[in-house]
Amino acid sequence: MNFIVETSARHVHLSQEHLEALFGKDYVLTRKKDLSQPGQYACEERVTVVGPKKELKGVSILGPVRKATQVELSLTDARSIGVTAPVRESGDIAGSAPCRIIGPQGEIEITEGVIAAKRHIHATPEDAKALGVENGEVVQVKIDTDGRSLVFGDVVVRVSDTYALAMHIDTDESNAAGCGREVFGEIVK
Repeated sequence: MNFIVETSARHVHLSQEHLEALFGKDYVLTRKKDLSQPGQYACEERVTVVGPKKELKGVSILGPVRKATQVELSLTDARSIGVTAPVRESGDIAGSAPCRIIGPQGEIEITEGVIAAKRHIHATPEDAKALGVENGEVVQVKIDTDGRSLVFGDVVVRVSDTYALAMHIDTDESNAAGCGREVFGEIVK
């Protein structure tokens, strides 16, 4: 059973408090386009992420707002700004890297929250059953591309009724596999 493999570029998830610090009191994010995961969307708003060495301008914000602010970068992005980002599942930010975030109305400094997202598969319970996997299971996924086919290890399966079947990798991983617009993966054991 094949599934879509999507490249997740650098982005920021903001708490309401941090959104207001960056964009103004009672600010509401502007939906630009829906993403593959139900309820998730890219926003019109952009921010600058600043590390000790340099900054990344025009970083996308994904909505809706979250409980905690999180910055997801590729390891190349993180190194380029001088940040040591641990590879973590989204939401697991305890003890992760710090940075500054600059918006049009202000800036914030987070003491933790910068991660490189662990590659993962989103699946419904029905999808997981069809794939023969369970929530939290770690699998290998083969991606066939022209001249850069790859088998990714350490892919965590995340199962929820609220998900749509898709695998997410970051830009470093996508480039390593020569991924184009539409790429599919297959679990191999």
